[in-house]
Amino acid sequence: MPDVVSLIRTKRDNTRPLTDREIGWLFAAYASGEVADEQMAALLMAVYFNGLNGAELRAWTGEMIASGETLDLTGIGKPTVDKHSTGGVGDKVSLILAPLVASCGAAVPQLSGRGLGHTGGTLDKLESIPGWRASLSNDELKAVLKSTGAVIAAAGSGLAPADRRLYALRDVTGTVESIPLIASSIMSKKIAEGTSALVLDVKTGSGAFMKHEEQAIELARTMVSLGEERGVGTRAIVTRMDTPLGRNVGNALEVQESVAALSGEGPDDLMEVTYALAEHMLALVGIDTDPRAAIASGRALDTYKEMIRAQGGDPDAPLPKAPHEVEALPAPATGWLTKLDALAVGVAAWRLGAGRARKEDEVSQTAGVRCLAKPGDRVQEGQPLLALYADDLARFGPAIEALQAAGVAEVASEPPPPVTLILRQVGG
Repeated sequence: MPDVVSLIRTKRDNTRPLTDREIGWLFAAYASGEVADEQMAALLMAVYFNGLNGAELRAWTGEMIASGETLDLTGIGKPTVDKHSTGGVGDKVSLILAPLVASCGAAVPQLSGRGLGHTGGTLDKLESIPGWRASLSNDELKAVLKSTGAVIAAAGSGLAPADRRLYALRDVTGTVESIPLIASSIMSKKIAEGTSALVLDVKTGSGAFMKHEEQAIELARTMVSLGEERGVGTRAIVTRMDTPLGRNVGNALEVQESVAALSGEGPDDLMEVTYALAEHMLALVGIDTDPRAAIASGRALDTYKEMIRAQGGDPDAPLPKAPHEVEALPAPATGWLTKLDALAVGVAAWRLGAGRARKEDEVSQTAGVRCLAKPGDRVQEGQPLLALYADDLARFGPAIEALQAAGVAEVASEPPPPVTLILRQVGG
């Protein structure tokens, strides 16, 4: 019979891989309380330093899936495909993408999360819509999916519960950044949700979790392999996240921009990523149609409204607005804006109240940042580049501090060359 101290030493010293039997025992013993949190935390740190090989990661992810229930979506009547983003600044793509792909004939069961730090959460954004609710029972989730073709909801407590416990430990022990632990966390939930296909948006750059492209590619490859091994058609695209996506950052602000995008008025950068993901999702489930036509015809917007109504929301109700607005970040010179740092803007939005420092913190529905200019725009020296929104005047000072570091905004005498946000495809 394995014992946890021996497993910790084995992984700490990297003497050999852990066996399937040992990993199975570990998760069972952790669930029963035989393995304590501090012991699992020690093992997570050993994994952080020494990684998991392919066989270990398959077993680890499999045990996380097996720790809870799995959804059966076979009765939906349409091919199912989901999307997951590793998170960025202004990344409201899910709000547009789920109804867009559904309006093209697929079913999109999107189980989403909440924001932490400078990256926003899809559920936080949608909760700014009056009446909308994130928590659905499995039967409710399947009913919404069957009737509208798309659902965006919180993952139920029964899906991969081991992941919830491990993530809480990783969050307080400095082991969040481990690629195998990230991959198993994301893929255990996505596989358990029962989708037949999955497209991953792995972001890289200053506003992303993965700052370097090589790391993002490694994470993408790891997740694609896990999905394919479990029979889920999986591919990934690696996308830039150096500049906020779109012009709005913050919960109600991003819903407003998403509705504009579904109405055919989305910013070019936001639509580039959205259409790329939509095309991959549709291709994976064998649907040959142009998602642009669904936007142009109004079908995608109609599906969005149906989805919001099915979850108790009023898609036509006015969105809440912040009582206070301040313009900030004057352009350092006259010329073409060549840089607007996503991380600094994300931290500013977080400090304004749009994000949370801990999972249990409340967020403001109305706080956030609007980009008055984006790279490629002509600006005048002193012109404010951002508008800041908050419920509380005291929030503006800390937010402006985040924008005063050198290099947040840069201006050149010539316009920057066009930049594609799609860097790499992995799998498929």
